[in-house]
Amino acid sequence: MARRAAERIPAPVPASLPASDAPTGAGEPQEPDTLPPLGGSYGGPLRTRLDALHELVGLSRTRVDGEALAEAGRVLDEAAARQRLSSRHTVIAIAGATGSGKSTLFNAFAGVCVSETGLRRPTTSAPIALSWSEGAAGLLDRLAVPGRLRRRPLAGGAVDTALQGLVLLDLPDHDSAVTAHRDTVDRVLGLVDAVIWVVDPEKYADAALHERYLRPFAGHAEVTFVVLNQIDRLGTEATDLVLDDLRRLLDEDGVALGEHGEPGATVLAVSALTGEGIGELRDLVARFVQERTAPERRLAADVDAAAARLRPSYLADGRPGLDERARDVFTDRLAVAVGAQAAGEAAERVWRRGAIRACGTPWLRLYRWYERLRAHGPVDPRPAPPEDELTARQRVEQAVRSVADEASHGLPAAWAQAVREAAERGADGLPEALDELTADLGDPAARPPRPAWWPAAVLAQAVMMLLQVFGALWLVGQIAGVVEPGLLPPVLVMLAGIVGGPLVEWACEGAVKGPARRYGQEAERRLREATASCGRARVLDPVAAELMRYREVREQYATVVGTRQAPRIVGGARGGTTRLGATRAGTRAR
Repeated sequence: MARRAAERIPAPVPASLPASDAPTGAGEPQEPDTLPPLGGSYGGPLRTRLDALHELVGLSRTRVDGEALAEAGRVLDEAAARQRLSSRHTVIAIAGATGSGKSTLFNAFAGVCVSETGLRRPTTSAPIALSWSEGAAGLLDRLAVPGRLRRRPLAGGAVDTALQGLVLLDLPDHDSAVTAHRDTVDRVLGLVDAVIWVVDPEKYADAALHERYLRPFAGHAEVTFVVLNQIDRLGTEATDLVLDDLRRLLDEDGVALGEHGEPGATVLAVSALTGEGIGELRDLVARFVQERTAPERRLAADVDAAAARLRPSYLADGRPGLDERARDVFTDRLAVAVGAQAAGEAAERVWRRGAIRACGTPWLRLYRWYERLRAHGPVDPRPAPPEDELTARQRVEQAVRSVADEASHGLPAAWAQAVREAAERGADGLPEALDELTADLGDPAARPPRPAWWPAAVLAQAVMMLLQVFGALWLVGQIAGVVEPGLLPPVLVMLAGIVGGPLVEWACEGAVKGPARRYGQEAERRLREATASCGRARVLDPVAAELMRYREVREQYATVVGTRQAPRIVGGARGGTTRLGATRAGTRAR
C-alpha cells in the first residue's frame, strides 16, 4: 500500500534563497561544531565484525581458497582506507545506461550545467565530481577523479545547507561500447558509499543492468536508489505500471525494497528534464547524507557479501568431530593391529603352562613333551613372515583412514582436507612407532611371574614321586627277600604316590585359571593403553587440533555474519505520493 512521503520524511529544512539565485562557486560554510572530525572510526557491531573477519582471514590462509579470502582481504583494506578519509562526506555515484539521463539528473542537483549532455554517445567519458563542502580531496583522490573534473554546485540556498557533506559523481555509461568506461564504472562502484541507478522507460529491464550490477549488489539495497527517469514521456497510469514492473524485477533480483518500515532500496520516479520529483529526490538524499551512516552501511553490506562468499568454507552439515565412540573404535583397531588381545591370550597360556609344568607329575610332563615334539617338531626361531607385517601395517592405515573420515564427515571441503592431511601426517611412521612400543614393553609371556604357592605344589609333587619310588623299592626288596613279605603296604604307598600326583596337578590347574586370566588381561590392557597413547599423540591430537581450529573459525564466521539494524531509506514518487518498493510477499500478492 502506498504511503505519503511526508509520513516517512522528517520535518523539511527551512527554506532559503533558491540555488539558481546564487553564483557558481563555494557554498556557504557549515558551522564547524556541527561537523564530525575528519576521518572516522568504526564502532559497535561493525567494529566487532571487522575484527572477526580479520581473525578469520588470518586463521584460514592455509586452508581456504585464496580467491575467496582475497575478497575478504579487499573488504578489510577498503575499510581501513575509508576510515582514514573524511567521515564528513558521503560519496554517491549516479550510474545508468546510455541515454538514461544521468548527466541531466546530475546537473539538476548542481543547479547548473556541470556534466555535458547530448545525443552523442557516450557523452560522459570520465567521472565528474560535485562536492557541496571542502575536505573531500582525499576521497576524490581515492576515486581517481582528476582535479579538472571536480566541481562545486550553485551556492547560497537551503538545499546547499541540507546537502553539506555530499559528494556526487556522474559516471560513464555502464553499457558503453568503450571498455575503459565500463572498467571505470566497475572500479568506482566498488568504492563509493551509495549509488543512484538511473533507468528510463525503455531500458529499465535491461539484462546487463540486472545481471551484472543489481543482482550481485542485492545485499547493498540500503545504500541504493533506483530512479525511473523521463516520466515526462509517460502518462500517470503508464508510470505506475512501469514502476510496478520495475519493483517486480528488483524483487526477482533479491533487492530488498524499503516498505512498511523495513530497510531497503529507494524506488521513485522523476523527470530530470522538467524537474518533476527532483525536489523529493533531493530531500531523500539530504536526509541520507545528514545521517552520515552511509560509509558504515556500505561497508556492512560488503562484509555481508564477503561472508556469503565464504559461507561454503565454514558451514558444515551436522556436528562434525570425534566422539568417544569413534576414539574407542580407533583404539580398538590399533590394538588389533599390534595384536594386543593375542598377546594377552598368549601370556595367559604361558602362565598356565608354566604352572602346570611346575606342578605336574614328572611322568605326565615327559609324556606331553614327547607328544608336542612328535606333533609340531622343534620350535622355529625365525621371525614372522613379511605378509604378517604387511597385514598389520594395512590395519593401522585403515584405522587412520576410518578415523579421518569420521572426523571430517560433514566438514567443508577445505577443512575436511586439512583434517585428513593431519591424520595422514600422523600415520606416517605410526606402524614403526607401534613396533618400537611393543618391543619396549617386552613380551609379557617371556617371564611370567610365579605365585608363592608354587614351591609348595612342587614339594607335594616331589613327595608323591618319593612315595612311588619308596613303594617300588619296598616291593623289590620283598621280591629279593631283603624285606619281610607283605604286599599290601608297599602297594598302598605306591598307589598314594601315583594317585596323589595327578590330584595335585589338577588342583594346581584349577587354581591357576583365575590368576592366569588376570595376568593375560593386564598384559593386554598395558599394550592397549600404550597403543592408544601413541595413536592419540600421533593422530587423534592433530585431528582434534584441526577440529578445534575449525570451531574457532566457525565462531569467528558467526560473528562476521552477525545481525545489524541499519537506518532505513525511504522513497517517493511523482506527485508527492510515495512509491515504495514492495516486499517479496507484496510482489507475489500483486
